[in-house]
Amino acid sequence: MLDHEHDPGSALKRYMSQSKPAEARELMCSGALLFFSHGQQNSASDLSMLVLESLEKAEVEVADELLESLAKLFSLMDPNSPERVAFVSRALKWSSGGSGKLGHPRLHQLLALTLWKEQNYCESRYHFLHSSDGEGCANMLVEYATSRGFRSEVDMFVAQAVLQYVPFAVLPWLAWPPGARGWPLSRALSGLSRTFLCLKNKSSASVVFTTYTQKHPSIENGPPFVQPLLNFIWFLLLAVDGGKLTVFTVLCEQYQPSLRRDPMYNEYLDRIGQLFFGVPPKQTSSYGGLLGNLLSSLMGSSEQEGEDSQDDSSPIELD
Repeated sequence: MLDHEHDPGSALKRYMSQSKPAEARELMCSGALLFFSHGQQNSASDLSMLVLESLEKAEVEVADELLESLAKLFSLMDPNSPERVAFVSRALKWSSGGSGKLGHPRLHQLLALTLWKEQNYCESRYHFLHSSDGEGCANMLVEYATSRGFRSEVDMFVAQAVLQYVPFAVLPWLAWPPGARGWPLSRALSGLSRTFLCLKNKSSASVVFTTYTQKHPSIENGPPFVQPLLNFIWFLLLAVDGGKLTVFTVLCEQYQPSLRRDPMYNEYLDRIGQLFFGVPPKQTSSYGGLLGNLLSSLMGSSEQEGEDSQDDSSPIELD
């Protein structure tokens, strides 16, 4: 029987009071790992929280070694325990003192990998979207789509990932119901209100799209692709580089049948239009909806574009 089962941190708290927080933190981490190895989840979780407390009080700078230690503790916690939720929330908040207001990208990546191994694809996806690991995100999405989605949804999985890089502050934690194969993707993701491109993370978005379309067994080599929605995402990534409102407007107009598959797409695109193409915030127009807002923007900017708009008016071919 291990000592300190009921109060595992008492001796270590006294050690911390002796101005040796680093040594105490190392002992707490080792102790937590020992408790985990003996299946004593409560004591291990208590020590894990004390590790975080020591990092916060000592205002320790974020380092890869510390992030890896926190991710290791997270991976050993009971996936269904409230302590794990509290731990990850607190760990992300501490790590935001380094780089990334929503938590350090490296910590998000490590958490995503753990959740992926647990086949918790929805939460893994969330953390991948806050990391810089576009390739890992794409590989997880391939497994997610092939194991949980219908064949008709293969394009929607990557479209959502490209369009959604969601800020931590507004994202509800989503749980995919166990065994709910083919649960409507739009329902699972309907609460998300920001995007990959909305955070101007085009580089990661491009990596996710390229890797996913190359590795998914049901997607034939492209571009162009058989699925119109994939062609839209491909064109959109190209259009973002140019920043031409006319091109963006034509894309959204031509691909409306595909965009109607998920009622959230037009909301994401409205935000992307604001960030990359100078579209003003959504307002009521006589046309209504995203296209109405785009048309109003086009008419309002026609005088400013002048001759440049004529140079950019060459037709583009869309599938």
